[in-house]
Amino acid sequence: MRNILLFLLLSVFAAAQKIETIDLSKSIKDGKNSIKSLTVIDQRANPEIGAVMYHKDEVKVVFENGAGKDIKDWFYKYNPVRGDKEMVFLLESLNVSEDRKEKYSVGKLELKASTFIKKEDGYHFIDRKDTIATVSSRETPYLAQSLARKITLVLTGLFKDSYRATPWELGISENELPDYTSVLKEKLGILKANELKDGVYKDYYSFFTHNPEPGFTVQENDKGVVTKAVKGNEKTGIRRFYAFVYKGIAYKNIPVGYTEIFKDENGVFIEATKAELFPQTAVNGISVGVAAGGLVGGVIGAVIDVSLSNKKKNTIGPKVYIDPFTGNYLFPEDFGKTK
Repeated sequence: MRNILLFLLLSVFAAAQKIETIDLSKSIKDGKNSIKSLTVIDQRANPEIGAVMYHKDEVKVVFENGAGKDIKDWFYKYNPVRGDKEMVFLLESLNVSEDRKEKYSVGKLELKASTFIKKEDGYHFIDRKDTIATVSSRETPYLAQSLARKITLVLTGLFKDSYRATPWELGISENELPDYTSVLKEKLGILKANELKDGVYKDYYSFFTHNPEPGFTVQENDKGVVTKAVKGNEKTGIRRFYAFVYKGIAYKNIPVGYTEIFKDENGVFIEATKAELFPQTAVNGISVGVAAGGLVGGVIGAVIDVSLSNKKKNTIGPKVYIDPFTGNYLFPEDFGKTK
């Protein structure tokens, strides 16, 4: 009798345990046909992704055959013609959870994954996605399905961005892969330099590796505002560059002008408000625009508004660190919230 009761209880639990399988059917074709092979390393301590509720049923989000096999099969399905590069896909974390409110729920996705190219001298970082995304039951009751789709979209984006990206020149050993973040940070010139090299930096990688564009000098106008970089007869607006160093001080371009870059024991950061990084309204009849993704920052001592008045604006904002592996802002949890 006891065994029968246990069987019935297990049957009820199994019936309530629903499954949402991550659909890896979106194309991740490499248009350059450059990748010969893909190795997937799943370094998560727990292979379980997580679950959310649908009415009274718990719905688990899963890979059909496990992360390693599914991601690898996905790549080979869409890339029958291949080149000579060996790509490594490192799945660092993948979690789904639910925050249940009184009248609704919020599903949360946390995903971190990176890609590398394997060469004779080691593994060279390409790109990574470090994402937190949410979906509310007010928008859809199918939280598990929405979160599974977001997983597919994030992974798709990582593959497509990786095909286009140039691998870092800095290489690491296979043993260093699990701790690549710390290892590579130790090699970044901008974090080690006591004195910064004057000049302009075309992107976040050149900035963090401390390699300014050769031959350019930074110039300011008669009001003391930096406006251009000059190389011989070539003159380029300063806002076309990612960052610049002038008289030993680093600055980052942001939508409302540029701002000083600082660093501390935690890395490189800026102090900026949400309105400065994501201006959405017109000022004095001029539309400033919205900040583009992938901008690396520095610290704001003074924001110089070159787009409107060429005057300095002294502003204080929270520390916004910059991810040296993507150039993206790492916002504090309460960023943009009013107290």
